[in-house]
Amino acid sequence: MNPSTLIGMVASVLLLVVVMIFAAEDPLLFIDLPGLGIVLVGTMAATFMSYPLKEVLRVFKLIKTVIRNEQLYTQKDIEELVDVSRLWIRDDPVAVEKALQRVTNPFLRTGVQLVIERTPEEDILDLLQWRIARLRAKEAAEAQLFRVMASYAPAFGMIGTLVGLVNMMDILGTGDMVVIGGHLAVALMTTFYGILLANLVFKPVAVKLERRTEQRVVLMNMVMQGIAMMTAKRSPSLMRETLKSFVAHHEDEIFDGPEDNGRRPGLLRRAPAAKKPVTGAGTRP
Repeated sequence: MNPSTLIGMVASVLLLVVVMIFAAEDPLLFIDLPGLGIVLVGTMAATFMSYPLKEVLRVFKLIKTVIRNEQLYTQKDIEELVDVSRLWIRDDPVAVEKALQRVTNPFLRTGVQLVIERTPEEDILDLLQWRIARLRAKEAAEAQLFRVMASYAPAFGMIGTLVGLVNMMDILGTGDMVVIGGHLAVALMTTFYGILLANLVFKPVAVKLERRTEQRVVLMNMVMQGIAMMTAKRSPSLMRETLKSFVAHHEDEIFDGPEDNGRRPGLLRRAPAAKKPVTGAGTRP
């Protein structure tokens, strides 16, 4: 399981438990199955009306994607690219073909195969860029699906609240404040469920999917850069360092040491002025 997802799920459950135990005399007041049903069924109904059936059914698969700890194997892709490029520089297409069979990244494998077939570099880059754009559009639509659900859930929570208020108004003339208060509490629970699902389920899943897409696009751009360098038969060492820069952490490029002597990291320091040579006895002009 993804560690950050697990932490978020545990924190959410603890938050609900604390609210139910310490914020109410009766924790069972926060359990209202009809109100929860209104929010869930209404949200799903509106989503089915907004999207094709095939896309809506992917919701459960996408939730599993967010939960599991997905690996990108970036370092492995870099090493495979460097190894294949080294063989390509040696003009050994047979060895390149054998190495290509061990490559597990289909995007990388496609690019290398096109290089072996002597496809022009412009055509290779156009194809790879098109595949990147297609993946970005597809996964952006999947994240947008959860954002739409996050907008529907509070709206159906308000609908459930209005239904509860109508029932409360019906008995308002009796003057029994105990019954009226109970109906009002149940009416407000649907809004609570709607806001809770939107902000603890749907929106976090959408943000997680968007972040996943960003990481995958960075990896694909790295591979595309490696394919371009392979086509130009650049040095494998240069390729390795260039590809590492795509996935490197943001580090200070001009400071690498402790903060001492009153200097702050990240600031350019003026170089000391060069001393002018002194002419005179014992010195050369």
